[in-house]
Amino acid sequence: MLGAAASAVNWVPGFEPAGAFWRAPILALAAGSPAVFWLWARVIFDDDFILRGRHAALWALLVAGEMVSAYGGATWSRLGPVADTMVQLASLGLAVLAAAQTMATWRGDLVMGRRRLRVAVMLGAVLFISIDAIYSSGLGRLALAPAAIDTFRAAGLCVLAVLTAWSLLQVAPTGPAAAVLPQSRADAPPAAEPKTALQTIAPSLLRRLEQLMTEECIFRQERLTIGALASRLTVPEEQLRRAINEGLGYRNFNAFINQYRLKDVKTALSDPSQHDVPVLTIAMDAGFRSLGPFNRAFKADTGMTPTEYRRKARGAPPADLSRSDQADRKIG
Repeated sequence: MLGAAASAVNWVPGFEPAGAFWRAPILALAAGSPAVFWLWARVIFDDDFILRGRHAALWALLVAGEMVSAYGGATWSRLGPVADTMVQLASLGLAVLAAAQTMATWRGDLVMGRRRLRVAVMLGAVLFISIDAIYSSGLGRLALAPAAIDTFRAAGLCVLAVLTAWSLLQVAPTGPAAAVLPQSRADAPPAAEPKTALQTIAPSLLRRLEQLMTEECIFRQERLTIGALASRLTVPEEQLRRAINEGLGYRNFNAFINQYRLKDVKTALSDPSQHDVPVLTIAMDAGFRSLGPFNRAFKADTGMTPTEYRRKARGAPPADLSRSDQADRKIG
């Protein structure tokens, strides 16, 4: 929001010739906002993403490019326009990446408030950044007059603010007024306690879900989706999402499914009768579609590679590697 405000200030007629001391902080906020927005999308919508210090380099590059574009025109007449074009293209690319992140994890998201946030704020902000980048690069002026484009930008900023307010400032529903007022009579019955999430979720649904996962091992289906699982349980998809999120504590569907898949893999790796079976085969049999996501999930869960886990489960020393283990080491 600070970046959007800085962009609005930067559009004010007459602000461009302002002194470097006053204009530089506004330019930095406006130029770096696409990088901040992309990182925000990763943090909010990707539960496995870890924000690190090196991500600040992306923001610094955008700000440096904008400063060269704004103040380097007199010294480097050719470098200024090139830097400005690169900044706008990078901003547009980051907006596309943010949109891709939104859509890639949308189906598996179990948190209802976060699912609404994707539509209300995310897509609106992506559209706003894209329009601003296209205009700033000069492409928008080929089709529309500057006054019309400024009108669209101002309208887009207003819509973004309204969507943000609608998503983040909703008032929680309240009960009848009598339930809020204090009881004045000593013999008045106590107010009913609010139901918890577990009380509002049918225990029978959780039992059926556990049975389907542990006894029928439906998690081994390679492309299992929450929609297919809801159909198998004959319940609405939103009800199943709420049960897994509020009843079992999972924020996304992949984490819920991977819990059972990883348990299945660890059982197979610990089984002496399967010590010659390649790790890739075991992972595929458990329902993983590719080796990369499996290795990352396994390392995050156990702190070691599948080959190291198998060797530790067998009690073999590091030098005692069979031909199958050597092949698995190349994989995991």
